[in-house]
Amino acid sequence: MTTANLSPTPTIAPFLKAIAQQIRANDGYGTYRNWSDELLLKSFVVTKAQKREISVEGEVDPITKGRILAFYRAIAYRIEGETGLLCQVVIDLSHEGFGWALVFSGRLLLVSKTLRDAQRFGFDSLEKLEVEGTKIVNSGVNLANRFPEVGRI
Repeated sequence: MTTANLSPTPTIAPFLKAIAQQIRANDGYGTYRNWSDELLLKSFVVTKAQKREISVEGEVDPITKGRILAFYRAIAYRIEGETGLLCQVVIDLSHEGFGWALVFSGRLLLVSKTLRDAQRFGFDSLEKLEVEGTKIVNSGVNLANRFPEVGRI
């Protein structure tokens, strides 16, 4: 009996998996159904050199708005999974790229982030994306656990 060399499929971090799920959930035509998670997340990696080339003059393109929304929806999804509280996401973004990202549950504001230069939204690597997302999720979970009754209102 011979054994085949099977290359292990790379395990993807839970937060990155949540972003991929959010992208697929908003894919009404099934375009991303067969894409790998790594391919879906590739657009979130924007190096410093690439950021310098992106002009902050003008509108924020819809693809970048979609990335921002998927990022914060993944945060809400992970907080929901860990606390059991239903979370909502609000993104208020001006045409100039300034605004807010809010994640709340009931009357409890779990995440509040100021967005600046949204045209340049991205991370240096997938690892930094995972670290930043997990840090925000943990902060939101801590707030939800401190004030659970407010989250249920």
